[in-house]
Amino acid sequence: MSSGIILTKKIYKSKKQMAKLILEDGTIIKGKHFGAKNNSSGEVVFSTAMTGYVESLTDPSYKGQILVFTYPLVGNYGVPLQKFFQSEKIQVSGLVVSKHCLFPSHYQNQKTLHQWLLENNIPGISEVDTRVLTQKIRQKGTMLGKVLVNKQEIDFYDPNKENIVKKVSLKSPKFFKNNSSKTVCLLDCGFKRAILDHLLKRKVNILVAPWNFNPFTQTKIKIQGLVVSNGPGNPKMVKETITIVRQAIARKIPILGICLGNQILALAAGANTYKLKFGHRAVNQPVKDLKTNRCFITSQNHGFAVNPSSLPKGWSQWFVNLNDQTCEGIISDDGQSMGVQFHPEGHPGPEDTAFVFDMFLEKIK
Repeated sequence: MSSGIILTKKIYKSKKQMAKLILEDGTIIKGKHFGAKNNSSGEVVFSTAMTGYVESLTDPSYKGQILVFTYPLVGNYGVPLQKFFQSEKIQVSGLVVSKHCLFPSHYQNQKTLHQWLLENNIPGISEVDTRVLTQKIRQKGTMLGKVLVNKQEIDFYDPNKENIVKKVSLKSPKFFKNNSSKTVCLLDCGFKRAILDHLLKRKVNILVAPWNFNPFTQTKIKIQGLVVSNGPGNPKMVKETITIVRQAIARKIPILGICLGNQILALAAGANTYKLKFGHRAVNQPVKDLKTNRCFITSQNHGFAVNPSSLPKGWSQWFVNLNDQTCEGIISDDGQSMGVQFHPEGHPGPEDTAFVFDMFLEKIK
């Protein structure tokens, strides 16, 4: 059996070809290609997570981005069934790793990372010093890049200059009946499946609606609460969503914003958002609850943040990031509207911040 494995390794190595990551400042980083044999471009970002590559790659918040993992070995437990994904497919534009595992070992493994990327038409580049690359991004800031596997010419692409949310959102509403008297609308800006699971677990009906679907005028279903999901890109690009949330604030129905949804909530309230130098992408981000002084380790994936000094009267900062002091959540003085920049459905704790869902649902009469 061992000789068979060695032979397979030799065959794969013999088929490896070079790939390049080209950054917008002219930097060229060479490595080995794996995954699909096409070129791609996007915003180059990094994640310091040690596990969870399946969840990260299927997170719609990464749409339009080339993801760099700092952890040196990726793919070692393979790829599980689709029911464990955060969306239907891989969402990143490209993947950059130091090493990728050809022979994963896990009882839920269905395929290798290489096979998965190939099936989803996503190129990957390995044999890259991802920690040096990460240091460069930290120093100079997030930049655009291209993964080049073949000689075809492609342009740089900036996902923050268009409304990329509409590319990951549902096209029509879906209703999940849970035999409850309470119905919550989940505005889909690119929601992670775990958010829906947490809401269903709490026995409420869920109307999952597209990013621009107005639950107050476009359906006869009466909602008692609104959740604005995570998603990719610049929050100022989703003007229709901001308008819907502004209407929800005026109606005084409970609102919960998560990640991008937190930024949209802030914009709807009259505050401002800005782009972070290199963003927060990991499962180890420490935040502090300014109301209780409790600290939590959180899962995060965002490139924009709320400017807390721009919050209008009646609103305050809820959480703060203990690494860089940026805003990690906002809340209205009446407690009806709240937003968190991290992912309460993420599991670094494993469920330390899941109480956010309970706080929100307690506001629904």
